[in-house]
Amino acid sequence: MALSVVAIVGRPNVGKSSLLNALARQRISIVEETAGVTRDRISTIIEKDDQFFELVDTGGIGIVDHDNLTYHVEDQINLALDQADLVVFVVDIREGITVLDRQVADMLRKKKLKVLLVANKADSYEWNNMAGEFCKLGFDEPICVSAEHGRNCEELVEYILYNLKGLDTTRPEDTEMKVAVVGKRNAGKSTFINSLAGEERVIVSEVAGTTRDAVDVRIERDGKTMLVIDTAGVRKKSKITDGSNSIEYYSYIRATQSIQRADVVMLFIDATLPISQVDKKLASFIATNYKPCIIVINKWDLVKENSLTDDYADYIDKIMPGLAYAPISFVTAKDGKNVHSLMDLSRQLYKQAKTKIPTAKINKAIRSITEGRVPSARRKVGGLPKFYYGTQVATSPPTILMFVNKVEFIDENYRRFLVNRLRDILPFSEIPIRILVRSRGDSESEPKEV
Repeated sequence: MALSVVAIVGRPNVGKSSLLNALARQRISIVEETAGVTRDRISTIIEKDDQFFELVDTGGIGIVDHDNLTYHVEDQINLALDQADLVVFVVDIREGITVLDRQVADMLRKKKLKVLLVANKADSYEWNNMAGEFCKLGFDEPICVSAEHGRNCEELVEYILYNLKGLDTTRPEDTEMKVAVVGKRNAGKSTFINSLAGEERVIVSEVAGTTRDAVDVRIERDGKTMLVIDTAGVRKKSKITDGSNSIEYYSYIRATQSIQRADVVMLFIDATLPISQVDKKLASFIATNYKPCIIVINKWDLVKENSLTDDYADYIDKIMPGLAYAPISFVTAKDGKNVHSLMDLSRQLYKQAKTKIPTAKINKAIRSITEGRVPSARRKVGGLPKFYYGTQVATSPPTILMFVNKVEFIDENYRRFLVNRLRDILPFSEIPIRILVRSRGDSESEPKEV
Protein backbone atom coordinates (compact mmCIF):
# COMPACT_ATOMS: atom_id res chain seq x y z
CA MET A 1 0.00 0.00 0.00
CA ALA A 2 1.13 3.56 -0.74
CA LEU A 3 1.17 6.18 1.98
CA SER A 4 -2.11 8.15 2.13
CA VAL A 5 -2.06 11.50 0.33
CA VAL A 6 -3.96 14.59 1.51
CA ALA A 7 -4.17 17.53 -0.92
CA ILE A 8 -4.79 21.11 0.23
CA VAL A 9 -6.82 23.04 -2.37
CA GLY A 10 -8.67 26.34 -2.60
CA ARG A 11 -8.69 29.66 -4.36
CA PRO A 12 -5.68 32.01 -4.05
CA ASN A 13 -4.79 33.71 -0.76
CA VAL A 14 -6.94 31.63 1.60
CA GLY A 15 -3.83 30.45 3.49
CA LYS A 16 -3.13 27.02 1.99
CA SER A 17 0.65 27.35 2.29
CA SER A 18 0.38 28.77 5.82
CA LEU A 19 -1.78 25.77 6.74
CA LEU A 20 0.78 23.28 5.39
CA ASN A 21 3.52 25.04 7.38
CA ALA A 22 1.36 25.06 10.53
CA LEU A 23 0.54 21.36 10.30
CA ALA A 24 4.17 20.48 9.53
CA ARG A 25 5.41 22.82 12.31
CA GLN A 26 8.08 24.20 10.03
CA ARG A 27 8.31 26.68 7.17
CA ILE A 28 8.12 24.51 4.04
CA SER A 29 6.01 26.51 1.58
CA ILE A 30 6.75 30.15 0.79
CA VAL A 31 4.07 32.37 2.33
CA GLU A 32 3.50 35.73 0.63
CA GLU A 33 0.69 38.25 0.28
CA THR A 34 1.15 38.00 -3.48
CA ALA A 35 -1.37 35.63 -5.07
CA GLY A 36 0.07 32.72 -7.01
CA VAL A 37 3.34 32.18 -5.13
CA THR A 38 2.85 28.39 -5.00
CA ARG A 39 2.95 26.82 -8.46
CA ASP A 40 4.28 23.30 -7.98
CA ARG A 41 3.02 20.63 -5.62
CA ILE A 42 4.84 21.12 -2.33
CA SER A 43 4.66 18.08 -0.06
CA THR A 44 5.76 16.93 3.37
CA ILE A 45 5.16 13.96 5.67
CA ILE A 46 2.95 14.65 8.71
CA GLU A 47 3.13 12.38 11.78
CA LYS A 48 0.91 12.11 14.85
CA ASP A 49 0.79 9.24 17.34
CA ASP A 50 2.87 7.06 15.00
CA GLN A 51 0.44 7.60 12.12
CA PHE A 52 1.65 9.26 8.91
CA PHE A 53 0.30 10.86 5.75
CA GLU A 54 1.69 12.94 2.91
CA LEU A 55 0.33 16.50 2.87
CA VAL A 56 0.45 18.31 -0.47
CA ASP A 57 0.13 22.08 -0.98
CA THR A 58 -1.13 23.24 -4.39
CA GLY A 59 -1.44 26.46 -6.34
CA GLY A 60 -4.51 28.67 -6.06
CA ILE A 61 -7.38 27.48 -8.23
CA GLY A 62 -8.44 30.24 -10.61
CA ILE A 63 -5.20 32.19 -10.42
CA VAL A 64 -4.22 34.19 -13.50
CA ASP A 65 -0.46 33.65 -13.61
CA HIS A 66 1.57 36.60 -14.83
CA ASP A 67 4.05 34.29 -16.58
CA ASN A 68 1.30 32.53 -18.57
CA LEU A 69 1.72 29.38 -16.48
CA THR A 70 -1.94 29.12 -15.44
CA TYR A 71 -2.39 25.92 -17.45
CA HIS A 72 0.68 24.33 -15.83
CA VAL A 73 -0.46 25.32 -12.33
CA GLU A 74 -3.90 23.82 -12.98
CA ASP A 75 -2.27 20.67 -14.33
CA GLN A 76 -0.28 20.30 -11.09
CA ILE A 77 -3.47 20.78 -9.05
CA ASN A 78 -5.25 18.08 -11.08
CA LEU A 79 -2.32 15.70 -10.62
CA ALA A 80 -2.48 16.28 -6.86
CA LEU A 81 -6.23 15.63 -6.82
CA ASP A 82 -5.86 12.46 -8.91
CA GLN A 83 -3.47 11.06 -6.30
CA ALA A 84 -5.32 12.33 -3.21
CA ASP A 85 -7.15 10.06 -0.77
CA LEU A 86 -8.59 13.11 0.98
CA VAL A 87 -8.93 16.78 0.04
CA VAL A 88 -8.65 19.65 2.53
CA PHE A 89 -10.71 22.42 0.90
CA VAL A 90 -9.62 25.75 2.45
CA VAL A 91 -11.83 28.85 2.53
CA ASP A 92 -11.36 32.28 4.13
CA ILE A 93 -13.88 32.68 6.98
CA ARG A 94 -13.42 36.48 6.94
CA GLU A 95 -14.39 36.93 3.30
CA GLY A 96 -17.29 34.49 3.20
CA ILE A 97 -18.21 32.45 0.12
CA THR A 98 -16.83 33.81 -3.17
CA VAL A 99 -17.54 32.88 -6.77
CA LEU A 100 -14.20 31.05 -6.92
CA ASP A 101 -15.07 29.07 -3.78
CA ARG A 102 -18.22 27.85 -5.50
CA GLN A 103 -16.23 26.89 -8.60
CA VAL A 104 -13.77 24.89 -6.47
CA ALA A 105 -16.66 23.13 -4.70
CA ASP A 106 -18.29 22.24 -8.03
CA MET A 107 -15.01 20.82 -9.34
CA LEU A 108 -14.47 18.69 -6.22
CA ARG A 109 -18.01 17.30 -6.38
CA LYS A 110 -17.59 16.38 -10.06
CA LYS A 111 -14.43 14.49 -9.19
CA LYS A 112 -16.34 12.70 -6.38
CA LEU A 113 -13.53 13.28 -3.91
CA LYS A 114 -13.65 12.89 -0.15
CA VAL A 115 -13.53 16.47 1.16
CA LEU A 116 -12.80 18.04 4.53
CA LEU A 117 -13.88 21.71 4.55
CA VAL A 118 -11.58 24.04 6.54
CA ALA A 119 -12.36 27.69 7.33
CA ASN A 120 -9.05 29.46 7.84
CA LYS A 121 -8.24 32.80 9.52
CA ALA A 122 -10.60 32.11 12.45
CA ASP A 123 -8.19 33.66 14.91
CA SER A 124 -10.62 33.51 17.83
CA TYR A 125 -13.71 31.55 18.86
CA GLU A 126 -16.02 34.45 17.85
CA TRP A 127 -15.28 33.75 14.18
CA ASN A 128 -16.82 30.26 14.50
CA ASN A 129 -20.27 31.87 14.31
CA MET A 130 -19.56 32.65 10.64
CA ALA A 131 -18.80 29.05 9.74
CA GLY A 132 -22.38 27.93 9.07
CA GLU A 133 -22.55 29.96 5.84
CA PHE A 134 -20.02 27.63 4.19
CA CYS A 135 -22.40 24.66 4.45
CA LYS A 136 -23.96 26.13 1.29
CA LEU A 137 -20.93 24.75 -0.57
CA GLY A 138 -22.40 21.27 -0.14
CA PHE A 139 -19.97 19.76 2.37
CA ASP A 140 -20.09 19.12 6.11
CA GLU A 141 -19.71 22.08 8.45
CA PRO A 142 -16.16 23.42 8.23
CA ILE A 143 -13.45 23.01 10.84
CA CYS A 144 -12.41 26.50 11.96
CA VAL A 145 -8.66 27.06 12.22
CA SER A 146 -6.08 29.81 12.24
CA ALA A 147 -2.97 28.67 10.39
CA GLU A 148 -1.16 31.87 11.34
CA HIS A 149 -1.71 31.36 15.09
CA GLY A 150 -1.88 27.54 15.12
CA ARG A 151 -5.46 27.52 16.44
CA ASN A 152 -7.14 24.08 16.11
CA CYS A 153 -4.32 22.77 13.89
CA GLU A 154 -3.73 19.72 16.12
CA GLU A 155 -7.46 18.99 16.00
CA LEU A 156 -7.38 19.25 12.20
CA VAL A 157 -4.64 16.60 12.01
CA GLU A 158 -6.83 14.32 14.14
CA TYR A 159 -9.80 14.92 11.81
CA ILE A 160 -7.61 14.08 8.81
CA LEU A 161 -6.39 10.83 10.36
CA TYR A 162 -9.97 9.89 11.32
CA ASN A 163 -10.98 10.34 7.66
CA LEU A 164 -8.05 8.19 6.52
CA LYS A 165 -9.15 5.16 8.54
CA GLY A 166 -8.65 1.96 6.57
CA LEU A 167 -5.95 3.55 4.39
CA ASP A 168 -2.18 3.31 4.77
CA THR A 169 -0.90 5.58 7.54
CA THR A 170 2.11 3.48 8.53
CA ARG A 171 5.60 4.94 8.78
CA PRO A 172 7.06 5.49 5.29
CA GLU A 173 10.40 4.03 4.28
CA ASP A 174 13.35 6.10 5.43
CA THR A 175 15.13 7.85 2.61
CA GLU A 176 18.53 6.48 1.64
CA MET A 177 19.89 9.94 0.88
CA LYS A 178 18.85 13.51 0.03
CA VAL A 179 20.00 15.03 -3.26
CA ALA A 180 19.63 18.79 -3.88
CA VAL A 181 19.39 19.93 -7.50
CA VAL A 182 20.57 23.54 -7.77
CA GLY A 183 21.57 25.98 -10.47
CA LYS A 184 20.68 29.26 -12.06
CA ARG A 185 17.38 29.86 -13.82
CA ASN A 186 16.38 27.70 -16.76
CA ALA A 187 19.32 25.29 -16.42
CA GLY A 188 17.01 22.26 -16.74
CA LYS A 189 16.65 21.20 -13.09
CA SER A 190 12.91 20.51 -13.20
CA THR A 191 13.20 18.73 -16.55
CA PHE A 192 15.78 16.42 -14.98
CA ILE A 193 13.56 15.62 -11.99
CA ASN A 194 10.50 14.94 -14.16
CA SER A 195 12.59 12.61 -16.31
CA LEU A 196 13.83 10.86 -13.19
CA ALA A 197 10.37 10.58 -11.62
CA GLY A 198 8.71 9.44 -14.83
CA GLU A 199 5.94 12.04 -14.49
CA GLU A 200 5.45 15.79 -14.55
CA ARG A 201 6.28 16.19 -10.88
CA VAL A 202 7.34 19.81 -11.15
CA ILE A 203 6.41 22.42 -13.74
CA VAL A 204 8.76 22.63 -16.70
CA SER A 205 8.61 25.79 -18.78
CA GLU A 206 10.83 28.05 -20.83
CA VAL A 207 9.80 30.85 -18.45
CA ALA A 208 12.80 31.53 -16.24
CA GLY A 209 12.11 31.16 -12.53
CA THR A 210 9.20 28.74 -12.82
CA THR A 211 10.08 26.89 -9.61
CA ARG A 212 9.93 29.20 -6.59
CA ASP A 213 9.95 26.81 -3.66
CA ALA A 214 12.14 23.85 -2.81
CA VAL A 215 10.12 20.83 -3.95
CA ASP A 216 10.83 17.46 -2.29
CA VAL A 217 10.27 14.51 -4.63
CA ARG A 218 10.53 10.94 -3.31
CA ILE A 219 12.05 8.61 -5.92
CA GLU A 220 11.93 4.82 -5.63
CA ARG A 221 14.97 3.17 -7.25
CA ASP A 222 16.34 -0.36 -6.83
CA GLY A 223 14.15 -0.88 -3.77
CA LYS A 224 15.51 2.26 -2.05
CA THR A 225 13.81 5.62 -1.49
CA MET A 226 15.71 8.81 -2.28
CA LEU A 227 14.61 12.37 -1.70
CA VAL A 228 15.40 14.68 -4.62
CA ILE A 229 15.01 18.40 -3.90
CA ASP A 230 14.20 20.67 -6.83
CA THR A 231 15.12 24.26 -6.03
CA ALA A 232 14.36 27.68 -7.40
CA GLY A 233 16.73 29.01 -10.04
CA VAL A 234 19.13 31.47 -8.43
CA ARG A 235 19.53 34.98 -9.83
CA LYS A 236 22.27 37.58 -9.42
CA LYS A 237 22.32 38.90 -5.87
CA SER A 238 21.70 42.44 -7.18
CA LYS A 239 18.30 41.26 -8.41
CA ILE A 240 17.33 39.72 -5.04
CA THR A 241 16.08 41.91 -2.21
CA ASP A 242 14.00 41.19 0.84
CA GLY A 243 11.75 44.14 -0.03
CA SER A 244 10.67 44.73 -3.62
CA ASN A 245 11.06 41.11 -4.68
CA SER A 246 10.72 39.03 -1.53
CA ILE A 247 9.56 35.91 -3.43
CA GLU A 248 12.95 35.86 -5.20
CA TYR A 249 14.69 36.41 -1.87
CA TYR A 250 12.94 33.49 -0.15
CA SER A 251 13.49 31.27 -3.20
CA TYR A 252 17.22 31.96 -2.92
CA ILE A 253 17.19 31.22 0.82
CA ARG A 254 15.38 27.93 0.15
CA ALA A 255 17.98 26.95 -2.45
CA THR A 256 20.86 27.52 -0.01
CA GLN A 257 18.98 25.72 2.79
CA SER A 258 18.45 22.77 0.44
CA ILE A 259 22.20 22.57 -0.15
CA GLN A 260 22.81 22.53 3.61
CA ARG A 261 20.36 19.68 4.30
CA ALA A 262 21.40 17.57 1.30
CA ASP A 263 23.77 14.61 1.38
CA VAL A 264 24.80 15.22 -2.25
CA VAL A 265 24.37 18.30 -4.46
CA MET A 266 23.92 18.37 -8.22
CA LEU A 267 25.03 21.74 -9.60
CA PHE A 268 23.33 22.20 -12.97
CA ILE A 269 25.20 24.26 -15.57
CA ASP A 270 23.66 25.33 -18.90
CA ALA A 271 26.19 24.21 -21.54
CA THR A 272 24.93 26.83 -24.01
CA LEU A 273 25.96 29.76 -21.78
CA PRO A 274 29.24 30.95 -20.27
CA ILE A 275 29.78 30.18 -16.58
CA SER A 276 28.16 33.05 -14.68
CA GLN A 277 28.65 34.74 -11.31
CA VAL A 278 25.60 32.82 -10.07
CA ASP A 279 27.24 29.49 -11.03
CA LYS A 280 30.45 30.48 -9.27
CA LYS A 281 28.61 31.70 -6.19
CA LEU A 282 26.70 28.42 -5.86
CA ALA A 283 29.92 26.46 -6.37
CA SER A 284 31.58 28.45 -3.58
CA PHE A 285 28.60 27.87 -1.23
CA ILE A 286 28.69 24.12 -1.92
CA ALA A 287 32.45 23.97 -1.28
CA THR A 288 32.20 26.06 1.89
CA ASN A 289 29.59 23.65 3.25
CA TYR A 290 31.76 20.61 2.37
CA LYS A 291 29.07 18.96 0.24
CA PRO A 292 29.75 16.10 -2.18
CA CYS A 293 28.84 17.51 -5.57
CA ILE A 294 28.27 16.47 -9.17
CA ILE A 295 28.75 19.26 -11.70
CA VAL A 296 26.03 18.51 -14.26
CA ILE A 297 26.56 20.02 -17.69
CA ASN A 298 23.04 20.03 -19.16
CA LYS A 299 21.89 20.66 -22.77
CA TRP A 300 25.10 19.04 -24.00
CA ASP A 301 23.31 17.95 -27.19
CA LEU A 302 23.21 21.61 -28.27
CA VAL A 303 26.99 22.16 -28.11
CA LYS A 304 28.65 18.75 -28.48
CA GLU A 305 29.37 19.28 -32.19
CA ASN A 306 31.61 22.22 -31.30
CA SER A 307 32.95 21.18 -27.90
CA LEU A 308 34.97 18.35 -26.38
CA THR A 309 34.14 17.06 -22.91
CA ASP A 310 37.80 17.20 -21.85
CA ASP A 311 38.12 20.84 -22.92
CA TYR A 312 34.93 21.77 -21.10
CA ALA A 313 36.10 19.95 -17.97
CA ASP A 314 39.35 21.96 -18.05
CA TYR A 315 37.26 25.14 -18.38
CA ILE A 316 35.21 24.15 -15.29
CA ASP A 317 38.37 23.41 -13.27
CA LYS A 318 39.76 26.88 -14.00
CA ILE A 319 36.51 28.71 -13.24
CA MET A 320 35.50 26.65 -10.17
CA PRO A 321 38.74 25.55 -8.46
CA GLY A 322 36.93 25.04 -5.14
CA LEU A 323 35.05 22.09 -6.67
CA ALA A 324 38.10 20.45 -8.23
CA TYR A 325 37.16 17.21 -6.44
CA ALA A 326 33.66 17.08 -7.98
CA PRO A 327 32.99 14.69 -10.88
CA ILE A 328 31.57 16.26 -14.04
CA SER A 329 28.68 14.68 -15.94
CA PHE A 330 27.36 15.66 -19.36
CA VAL A 331 23.61 15.14 -19.83
CA THR A 332 20.59 15.99 -21.95
CA ALA A 333 17.80 16.08 -19.37
CA LYS A 334 14.96 16.62 -21.86
CA ASP A 335 15.80 13.31 -23.56
CA GLY A 336 16.55 11.53 -20.30
CA LYS A 337 20.11 10.87 -21.49
CA ASN A 338 22.48 9.89 -18.62
CA VAL A 339 19.79 10.92 -16.10
CA HIS A 340 19.67 7.69 -14.10
CA SER A 341 23.45 7.33 -14.10
CA LEU A 342 23.54 10.59 -12.10
CA MET A 343 21.68 8.87 -9.27
CA ASP A 344 24.14 5.97 -9.35
CA LEU A 345 27.01 8.45 -9.12
CA SER A 346 25.25 10.25 -6.24
CA ARG A 347 25.14 6.98 -4.34
CA GLN A 348 28.87 6.48 -4.87
CA LEU A 349 29.64 9.95 -3.49
CA TYR A 350 27.26 9.38 -0.56
CA LYS A 351 29.05 6.11 0.22
CA GLN A 352 32.45 7.85 0.09
CA ALA A 353 31.25 10.58 2.45
CA LYS A 354 30.01 7.97 4.95
CA THR A 355 33.27 5.99 4.95
CA LYS A 356 35.18 5.76 8.25
CA ILE A 357 38.91 5.09 7.96
CA PRO A 358 40.81 3.34 10.80
CA THR A 359 43.26 5.54 12.68
CA ALA A 360 46.22 3.35 11.70
CA LYS A 361 45.46 3.92 8.03
CA ILE A 362 45.13 7.70 8.57
CA ASN A 363 48.55 7.85 10.21
CA LYS A 364 50.10 5.72 7.49
CA ALA A 365 48.74 8.21 4.92
CA ILE A 366 50.15 11.17 6.89
CA ARG A 367 53.59 9.51 7.09
CA SER A 368 53.51 8.83 3.37
CA ILE A 369 52.74 12.49 2.68
CA THR A 370 55.33 14.00 5.05
CA GLU A 371 58.10 11.59 4.10
CA GLY A 372 57.61 12.30 0.43
CA ARG A 373 58.32 15.43 -1.53
CA VAL A 374 56.77 18.48 0.10
CA PRO A 375 56.10 21.74 -1.78
CA SER A 376 58.15 24.84 -1.03
CA ALA A 377 55.05 26.42 0.48
CA ARG A 378 54.94 29.86 2.09
CA ARG A 379 56.11 29.77 5.70
CA LYS A 380 54.45 32.19 8.08
CA VAL A 381 56.99 31.67 10.85
CA GLY A 382 59.46 29.43 9.09
CA GLY A 383 59.55 25.68 8.76
CA LEU A 384 57.08 23.03 7.73
CA PRO A 385 54.64 21.48 10.20
CA LYS A 386 55.56 18.29 12.01
CA PHE A 387 52.67 15.82 12.33
CA TYR A 388 52.46 13.65 15.45
CA TYR A 389 49.11 11.95 15.07
CA GLY A 390 45.88 11.96 13.04
CA THR A 391 42.43 10.43 13.37
CA GLN A 392 39.09 10.66 11.61
CA VAL A 393 36.56 12.25 13.96
CA ALA A 394 33.49 12.49 11.71
CA THR A 395 31.92 11.50 8.39
CA SER A 396 29.83 13.52 5.92
CA PRO A 397 32.18 15.22 5.37
CA PRO A 398 35.15 13.02 6.33
CA THR A 399 36.83 15.12 9.04
CA ILE A 400 40.42 14.44 10.05
CA LEU A 401 41.91 15.87 13.24
CA MET A 402 45.70 16.24 13.18
CA PHE A 403 48.07 17.04 16.03
CA VAL A 404 51.03 19.17 14.91
CA ASN A 405 53.94 21.08 16.44
CA LYS A 406 52.64 24.51 15.32
CA VAL A 407 49.21 25.16 13.86
CA GLU A 408 50.36 28.38 12.19
CA PHE A 409 52.77 26.43 9.96
CA ILE A 410 49.79 25.13 7.92
CA ASP A 411 48.93 27.95 5.50
CA GLU A 412 46.46 27.75 2.63
CA ASN A 413 49.00 26.37 0.14
CA TYR A 414 50.02 23.59 2.49
CA ARG A 415 46.38 22.80 3.32
CA ARG A 416 45.59 22.33 -0.40
CA PHE A 417 48.65 20.11 -0.81
CA LEU A 418 47.64 18.04 2.21
CA VAL A 419 44.01 17.59 1.10
CA ASN A 420 44.98 16.66 -2.45
CA ARG A 421 47.45 14.03 -1.25
CA LEU A 422 44.94 12.58 1.24
CA ARG A 423 42.42 12.40 -1.59
CA ASP A 424 44.95 10.42 -3.65
CA ILE A 425 45.69 7.95 -0.85
CA LEU A 426 42.34 7.56 0.95
CA PRO A 427 38.99 6.50 -0.63
CA PHE A 428 37.82 10.12 -0.77
CA SER A 429 38.82 10.89 -4.35
CA GLU A 430 35.62 12.72 -5.36
CA ILE A 431 34.42 14.37 -2.16
CA PRO A 432 35.52 17.23 0.12
CA ILE A 433 37.75 16.52 3.13
CA ARG A 434 37.67 18.72 6.23
CA ILE A 435 40.93 19.19 8.13
CA LEU A 436 41.15 20.20 11.80
CA VAL A 437 44.49 20.82 13.50
CA ARG A 438 45.56 21.19 17.10
CA SER A 439 48.98 21.88 18.60
CA ARG A 440 50.35 18.92 20.54
CA GLY A 441 49.75 19.31 24.25
CA ASP A 442 47.02 21.94 23.73
CA SER A 443 44.00 19.87 24.69
CA GLU A 444 42.03 22.82 26.08
CA SER A 445 41.44 24.90 22.95
CA GLU A 446 39.10 24.05 20.10
CA PRO A 447 40.74 22.46 17.05
CA LYS A 448 41.42 24.96 14.28
CA GLU A 449 39.90 24.43 10.85
CA VAL A 450 42.34 24.95 8.01
